[in-house]
Amino acid sequence: MYALIYCTMTGIRGVQTRMWGCAMEPLKPLEAGDPREVGPYRLVARLGAGGMGRVFLGRSRGGRAVAVKVVRPELAEGTEGAEFRERFAREVAAARRVNGVFTAGVVDADPDARPPWLATAYVPGVSLDTAVALSGGMAGRAADVACRRAGGGSGGDPCGRCDPP
Repeated sequence: MYALIYCTMTGIRGVQTRMWGCAMEPLKPLEAGDPREVGPYRLVARLGAGGMGRVFLGRSRGGRAVAVKVVRPELAEGTEGAEFRERFAREVAAARRVNGVFTAGVVDADPDARPPWLATAYVPGVSLDTAVALSGGMAGRAADVACRRAGGGSGGDPCGRCDPP
């Protein structure tokens, strides 16, 4: 278990992070093919990557830390790219409507950019993989509720493991 302390951490290129609890993934340096700027944000480190694209730590002109998701260019090109951009724009609009203390809010986005991107508030911490490895996954009722919510309340079982209500 991590001690809950307030600390300041300095990562790549002097990026300072102040947070409760100092458990967080190390920042990864940008690679040769990574963009240095996306929209108005200067990218300073790599946070991760997935099927849709890469996520970077960025800084606004005023110094605000943001997580910038940059979509893989091939997803947004050609005839299928137009459909992808429409879905991405809808997802951005939906994400802008979600707010709360446990949500990284949308700061900015450009679904029409080449490639499309989305910036959210940066929340320092460990990756989901690390969190599950350290403390285990959700179990029981919490997992069932999350599973049903992932299905959009349709009553479906998107996870293939939901217990009946």
